[in-house]
Amino acid sequence: MLEKKIKILFRHRSMEMGGVEKVLLGLLNNLDPDKFEMTVCLTLNQGKLRDELPKHIRKVYLTDGKEDFSSNSLLQKLQLVKRRIKLRKLKNIPAIADRLINDTFDIEIGMDYRDYDAILNSTNKNSKKIGWFHSEINVPKFQPLVPNILKSFPQFDHMVYCSHKIKDMMHQHYPNLNYPAESVIINPIPIDEIKRKAEENLENFPEGPVFASIGRLHSRKGYHKLIDAHKKLIDEGFHHSIIVIGDGDEMNNLKAQAAKNNVEKTFILAGNQMNPYPYIKKADYFVLPSESEAWPLVIAEALILQKPIIATEVGDVGLMIRDRETGYLINYEIDEMYSAMKTFLTDPGLVLHIRENLKTIENQFDNKKIFDSIEHIIETLHKK
Repeated sequence: MLEKKIKILFRHRSMEMGGVEKVLLGLLNNLDPDKFEMTVCLTLNQGKLRDELPKHIRKVYLTDGKEDFSSNSLLQKLQLVKRRIKLRKLKNIPAIADRLINDTFDIEIGMDYRDYDAILNSTNKNSKKIGWFHSEINVPKFQPLVPNILKSFPQFDHMVYCSHKIKDMMHQHYPNLNYPAESVIINPIPIDEIKRKAEENLENFPEGPVFASIGRLHSRKGYHKLIDAHKKLIDEGFHHSIIVIGDGDEMNNLKAQAAKNNVEKTFILAGNQMNPYPYIKKADYFVLPSESEAWPLVIAEALILQKPIIATEVGDVGLMIRDRETGYLINYEIDEMYSAMKTFLTDPGLVLHIRENLKTIENQFDNKKIFDSIEHIIETLHKK
C-alpha cells in the first residue's frame, strides 16, 4: 500500500529576486514529490520569480502583485490602498487566509521572520510548524523587529538556521530563550543550473577589468562604501568598472552618490536581472561589500563560476572562502575595499593562485546531504 504523502504548506511574502526566494525554489524543485504534497502561499503575488515555481507545486496567493496593477498612477494608488487594507485584515483575522488556502497540512513552514505570524496564527492547530531564520539578530536596523521574533521562536516545533554564525549569534545574545529543536542547514546550490544559465549571451557589458556584485540595494549591503573605494581607485588612475545587479530602496541614493563622484559611467547600477549569472561569468572578479550576511548564496554562486572574490568577513563567509586561497577576506571598511581591489588589479600572481584553487571548488557543496537533512526533519516531525 502506498504511504500517504506528507502535506506541506510554505508561506512566504513574495517572490522578489533574493536568497530566501532561491532557497524556497531549491526546496520545491528537490524535495521528493512522491513523499510530499507541497503548496506555496504567497502573501503578495509579486516579484520576478513568481512564475518560476515548479509545475507540480500548488500556488495560492492572498493579494495581487504590483505587476498586475493598473498603469494609471491614480488607479495604482487606489489599488495599493485597497491591498494595504486587505493585508491588515488578513493579519488580524488569520481564518481569512486559511479559507483562501482551503486545505489543511501536516507541516507549515515560514521561510523567513516575515512569515512567522502567518504560520503561528494559522487556524490549523494540528500542523507542525517550522521556521527558517536567515538574519543576524544584532544588526542595528533589525532591532525594532526583535521582540516579535523572540516571542515567535519558542512557538515553533523546529527552527532551521541557514548558517552556524546566525545560530551562534542568536544563542549568544539570547541564551535564556526557550528554543525549539534546531538545525543548521546551509542553502542548497543549483550547480548545473548556474553553469547553464551563465552561458547566456550578454550585450553592452562594460570594458574590463570588471568587478561584478549582486545584492538587494539596502544600506547594509555596503554599496555606498564601495562607490567611495571605487572613486579612490579611479582618481589614482586604476581603470576598472563595477557592475551591480539588484534593486531596492537605496537605488536613487546610490545613483546620486555615483553622479556626485563623477563615476556613474564606471559604477553601473544595472537593476534586477532575471538571469544574473552571465554577469558573474563575464566579469573578472566578484565583490561582496556587506555589513552583514548569513550564508550568502551569491558567494557560492560566484565560487561555482570560479571568480576570484573580495568579500567582507561577515556571517559564514569565512567558512565559505579561505583568505588568499579561494578569495580575499576584508573588514567592512572603505580602505580595505580599496586595498583589496587594488591588489586584484595589480597582483596577477595572487589572482592566478586563487583561480587555480577554484578549479575544484564544487566539491565543497553537497546538495544531496542538504535535501536529505530537510526531508529527515519533516518526516521526524510528522511522526511525532
